[in-house]
Amino acid sequence: MTTTENKKFVYDFSEGNKDLKNLLGGKGANLAEMTKLGLRIPPGFTITTEACLQYFVHPKKVMKELTPNVMDYLKTLEQNTGKKFGDNKNPLLVSVRSGAPMSMPGMMDTVLNLGMNDESVLGLSEQTDNPRFAYDSYRRFIQMFGDVVMAIGDEKFERILNKYKRAIGRNAQDTDLEMTDLQKVIADYKALYEKEIGSPFPQDPVKQLFLAIEAVFKSWNNRRAITYRKINNIPDFGTAVNIQAMVFGNKGWNSATGVAFTRDPSTGDNRKFGEYLTNAQGEDVVAGIRTPKKLIELRDEFPKIYDQLLTTMEKLEKHYRDMQDIEFTIEDGKLNILQTRNGKRTPSAAVKIAVDMVKEGLISKEEAIMSIDPKKVAKLLFKSIDENSIVHVLAHGINASPGAVSGKVIFDSDRAEELANQGQQDIILARPQTKPEDVHGLYAACGVLTQFGGKTSHAAVVARGMGKPAVVGAQDVEIDEENREFRVAEMVVSEGDWITIDGTTGRIIEGKVPLIEPEIKGEFLELLEIADEMKILGVRANADTPTDARKAIEFGAEGIGLTRTEHMFMAQERLPVVQKMIIARTKEDRQDALDKILPMQKADFTEIFKIMEGKPVTIRLLDPPLHEFLPELSTVLLENQELKMTNALSRSLLETSPLDNEIKKKKKVIALIRSLSEENPMMGLRGCRLGIVWPEINEMQVKAIFQAACELKLKGIDVIPEVMIPLVGMLSELQLVKAQLMEVAMDTIQSYGVDLEYKFGTMIEIPRAALTADQIAIEAEFFSFGTNDLTQMTYGFSRDDAEGKFLPIYLNKEILENNPFEILDQEGVGKLMKMAIELGKKTRPELKTGICGEHGGEPSSIKFAHSIGLNYVSCSPFRIPVARIAAAQAAIEESKK
Repeated sequence: MTTTENKKFVYDFSEGNKDLKNLLGGKGANLAEMTKLGLRIPPGFTITTEACLQYFVHPKKVMKELTPNVMDYLKTLEQNTGKKFGDNKNPLLVSVRSGAPMSMPGMMDTVLNLGMNDESVLGLSEQTDNPRFAYDSYRRFIQMFGDVVMAIGDEKFERILNKYKRAIGRNAQDTDLEMTDLQKVIADYKALYEKEIGSPFPQDPVKQLFLAIEAVFKSWNNRRAITYRKINNIPDFGTAVNIQAMVFGNKGWNSATGVAFTRDPSTGDNRKFGEYLTNAQGEDVVAGIRTPKKLIELRDEFPKIYDQLLTTMEKLEKHYRDMQDIEFTIEDGKLNILQTRNGKRTPSAAVKIAVDMVKEGLISKEEAIMSIDPKKVAKLLFKSIDENSIVHVLAHGINASPGAVSGKVIFDSDRAEELANQGQQDIILARPQTKPEDVHGLYAACGVLTQFGGKTSHAAVVARGMGKPAVVGAQDVEIDEENREFRVAEMVVSEGDWITIDGTTGRIIEGKVPLIEPEIKGEFLELLEIADEMKILGVRANADTPTDARKAIEFGAEGIGLTRTEHMFMAQERLPVVQKMIIARTKEDRQDALDKILPMQKADFTEIFKIMEGKPVTIRLLDPPLHEFLPELSTVLLENQELKMTNALSRSLLETSPLDNEIKKKKKVIALIRSLSEENPMMGLRGCRLGIVWPEINEMQVKAIFQAACELKLKGIDVIPEVMIPLVGMLSELQLVKAQLMEVAMDTIQSYGVDLEYKFGTMIEIPRAALTADQIAIEAEFFSFGTNDLTQMTYGFSRDDAEGKFLPIYLNKEILENNPFEILDQEGVGKLMKMAIELGKKTRPELKTGICGEHGGEPSSIKFAHSIGLNYVSCSPFRIPVARIAAAQAAIEESKK
């Protein structure tokens, strides 16, 4: 079809191919590709994503233009199938399915068995000689059409269906309903429809078709689809609509429907995996209404079909060069392939599959690296349950998505989201089975538990995609949504109680249990080694303690890009000494306190230097304002008031009170806190300004750094300290501070008589420093971009206030596309960084540059860092694998350009 813009909006499966994914959607493009491969694909046609986007602009115009063209393609479909759409004797029934360019499982809408009415159900019954099948198909169609197209609500139909199942028996399945039962269900469904809509269920198949097409278009902008797109950063592509001749897995016990993966999507093992149900339709498997059979059982039940399916799976994996997720239907003993797509997989499975496929010669190393989503690599570091701990296992379910997690059990997705927004992170969502509209609850939760469903159910697929632990199909767990509790035999677990789920083994455990941090090993280690072969950008760690440093080495850090010395000051045993230093009224008293702090700092640096032997360690001198080391004013005032009251009581009994001196000390502390209090501490006495006003603090730190370095050097341990002076905005500030500290460093080195490689540099976190970087580079031997503060000062945002008060609104109203504290603002902050690098290297060509804010572990920010020529990124130890892979991807993408 063409519009005024001459765009073709409808494609037969025989006209497309896999390269037209953006136009035909993933499903439509792959159906076209499989048709070309000669597989048994039910025929059909696709309405393009462009038609969907145009629909949102001119809905009536688009539907008017689509109508004659859809009818033309429908005639071709009639010829291909030998059936007629709307015919009472030999009806052509179709499915109407969504299909976005990027996989969004369960997020949009599908209608099956479309074209049925009160007359055609009789014809289908007579034609197939299977009345039960015909009425079951009609029942399903009314339910799906009423829910998806007319928004009646699936639960209202389910209540009717459950009423008839309960009449048969407590554990009755859909398949236990006889034809007469189904006829009664249909009558009740139609009565519900008329009550809700105000008109009878439509009997005209053409009307049904175009209402369904519009419903699929509209589903692109339903709540769950929008939420999923935001979570996964999927652009506004629009959805295609696939209209395909129906094949039926619910014709009887010689028919079935299922989902098959060419490799295990949970572990990545090279073994065929899947589930199926006999006498069922595809939605039964995905929705988790019945617990499915394992694919291997198909070998005994349908041996020839099983062999055909294995051959097809191998053919599709080799053709697409990736693990495939295949939907199939067996109709009267014949295999039909309904869909293939690159399968969703857990992060650990993604790594194993990528490495194995390189070894098998199926893909290149570059393709292996590009196949990994670096955001999900951190999820590879899944926690596991300490096997030495004693646990009370309540029940077992299906291990659908690996990792162990403890949390408070919540039974409602809205409640889970509400609690997450309040800052609660330890939430386990428990549902009978999840539906697409639960996606916001799944996102809010740290794990998911369901009573029904298998490894291909909605909960399993979405949890794996999000990298969250999931246990599904735990049928011993009886979930009572109304009373917000679940039972296992006589045990009752209420909302808010702690449980632990182990998505690796399928265990559900009472209470909170000890968890073990993961290690990098096996295929993950191999993949990271491949990444290191390709990346150009260095990867360092932000590490403030020896524990952090050891973890950084374990995860492959090439050095430390940020050690925050203030965190060392916060240790419980050190804080009183630090507070004594701050309270000191004379330089001598302050120096006395600093002399006690120096050996503590030196011990920290010694341990970190030893762990990082031969690797650079960048140490930031004291940065935050001093009042952060003092108690809250309100707390001290309250303590002072309590002392006064106790003192008054003492004075009534004695002439003098031993509390008099304590009160005097409290008054001094109150006066000091008030004197150090600032209107805007973010821009107050901190960083290099603190070193200028109280130089002895920085001098103590530098002395500790260089004493530790020199002593290790004497022991034959190579050390490369890099001293970072924070919050510099002017060359004159840096000149003064550096001159003071260089003298301390040189005197210390000379006193030990060693040769030591070291650098003095600065943190670029004030816009003026970036704008005058050519001057700053006269003194600075390296720049480290503190993008957290640089973002605050560039935007004029106070991060704590912004994220708590208005940033969510900015994101919701799309004033901002992303939170700039999570994803680097390349247009603004990034421009300052690029300018600073160019200016700095004009003055000092060998200038080393890096990033040490939180953005150093965020994939898109890492790729930007590569593009502007940074030497390294620095991030938390657990983000190092993410950074290594993202850095390799940046290099591969650049080489392709």
